Parts: sequence; structure tokens; C-alpha cells
Amino acid sequence: MQTRQLGRTGRQVSIVGLGCWQLGGDWGDVGDSDAMAVLHAAVDAGVTFLDTADVYGDGRSEALVGRLLAERPDAGLTVATKMGRRADPHVPESFTLDAFRGWTDRSRRNLGVERLDLVQLHCPPTPVYSDDRVYDALDTLVDEGAIAAYGVSVETCDEALTAIARPHVATVQIILNAFRRKPLERVLPAAEAAGVGVIARVPLASGLLSGKYDETTTFAASDHRTYNRGGQAFDVGETFAGVPFEVGVQAARRVSELAAPLPAAQVALRWILDQPGVSTVIPGARNERQVRGNVAAAALEPLPDEVLDGLRAIYDDDIRRHVHDRW
Repeated sequence: MQTRQLGRTGRQVSIVGLGCWQLGGDWGDVGDSDAMAVLHAAVDAGVTFLDTADVYGDGRSEALVGRLLAERPDAGLTVATKMGRRADPHVPESFTLDAFRGWTDRSRRNLGVERLDLVQLHCPPTPVYSDDRVYDALDTLVDEGAIAAYGVSVETCDEALTAIARPHVATVQIILNAFRRKPLERVLPAAEAAGVGVIARVPLASGLLSGKYDETTTFAASDHRTYNRGGQAFDVGETFAGVPFEVGVQAARRVSELAAPLPAAQVALRWILDQPGVSTVIPGARNERQVRGNVAAAALEPLPDEVLDGLRAIYDDDIRRHVHDRW
């Protein structure tokens, strides 16, 4: 597995990581044994970067990752977690040093570690990204040894650019995939110039880019792909990358035809890895087979021009008008 430096953390991480949202909840039921099998399969395949959050299953995802850390102490893992979605009310005034201490202490207990490798503000209200006091508080946590580094997880490109300008922001996590190309214009160049790592999330557009769904596909009631299609629970861009499901299904068919004979998901992941400035991509997985399929993208050659041109045409024809100006 190839590695890249994760921005200002100074750490080397696998270019394909593992997103652990689905191990906590919001993607249907994943039992503890299945979750642990996914985590161990990822480590066995060379994954060294795991991304979780304190609200995924109200801490369940962190606790499962903590079990992995205890069971694989020599795996050289870097774990990124997130904080801020526990704020109640979810307003800028809730993002204080005392709150940060409470949230990070809880995450340290869940993960079973003294110091968190990387903590990301978890899509907070937009004014938080511009608040000097927020960054002062994060610097305090670094000075106190509770966290090694901090970054942000954003919804919009403008939020990312605001954070990248801060001198101690180590990473930016943003939705980036063949159906969400806007970060290529300004965010990735700015991050690369500043030495800020880019963590690409929702890389398969919640599974759309796997090409395995059709217009009749349904999901469990507990799956955000059922209950958040209109943004009822959180930002709609987190579900199918904000692409209307039927539109995405049709566009994904074109992606599958373009990718053949390779699996569409691997080509979609390789497209992200080929973008200058990307540190790592964090697809989720519900079983060991999906882990191995995702990791295989790291071994592919860079995509040829005809595939790149085809993906750009699919975006311009089918997707751009639905997403480009929204985030």
C-alpha cells in the first residue's frame, strides 16, 4: 500500500483508508463481529488510516476502533475522529474550550488512548471556521497533550478555504468524488500549496458510484439513504453526495460502462487518488469483500485520458447542474 503524508500532521498514512461511519450506525445494522471483521480486514490489506467520529452510533464506532487498537497494537494506525455534532444547541457559541475538553476526553476513553492522533471539527456552523477563539482552544488542547493535531470536516468549498488559511490546521476533510468535482477548482490547489492534508470522504457517493443500484433499490429504514434524501436529518450533500437518486443511478450506469472491465467503484476511487493534493480517501465497507475491493484501487495505474474525459463528460451532462453551485 502506498502512503502519503497527511498534511501538517507529519504522519504517513495509506492512500486508501477506512471510513467508519457505517460501523456506528446510519447505514443499516452492522453487528459487532462483522464490524471487527471489517476493521481487521482493512489492517490486513495495508490500511493505516481510520476515520471515525464521536457521534457515529453515539460512540460505538470509536469504541470498536478502540478494540482494534488494543488487538493490533503494532499496526501503525493513525485514527482521526471528529467532534462538534454533540453540541446542543448546535450553534457557534457552543464551540468552547470546556466543550472541546469534554468531547475529546470522551473520545479518548472510547478509543482507549491518552492522546488523539487527529481531531476534526465535525461540520460545525459556518461562523466557527472564522472564530479565532476556536483555534486558540484547539491549540490549547495540543499544548495540553490531549490531541496531536487538528483539522476540519467541511460541507462547502468556502469553509475549506477559510480553514486552510489557518496556520495550525493540519487537514481538511471534504466530499470529493466523480460526482462532486468542485473542490478541484480551488480547495485542492490551496491545500497543496499550504501543506494541508486532504481527506476525501463520500468517495463513492454513498454507493452510487459502485454501479450496483437501480431505480428500484431500497435501503433499510435506519439507513440515511432512506431518511436523509431531502436533508431531513443533516446536510443532504452527505447522502448520495447530494445527487438525486434517480439521476445518480443513470449517471452511474455510464460510469460502469466507461470503467469496464474494471469495477466502477475501483475506477471511482482511483480517480480521487489521481487528483493532486489528495492525502487519502476513506470509503466505508460493510464486509471484508468490500474492504478488499476498495483497497485494490490503490494498485491501479493512473486513469488514462479517455477515462478522465469520459468522467468529466458524465459530470457535465448529468450531474453538474444538481450539485456544483450548492457546496
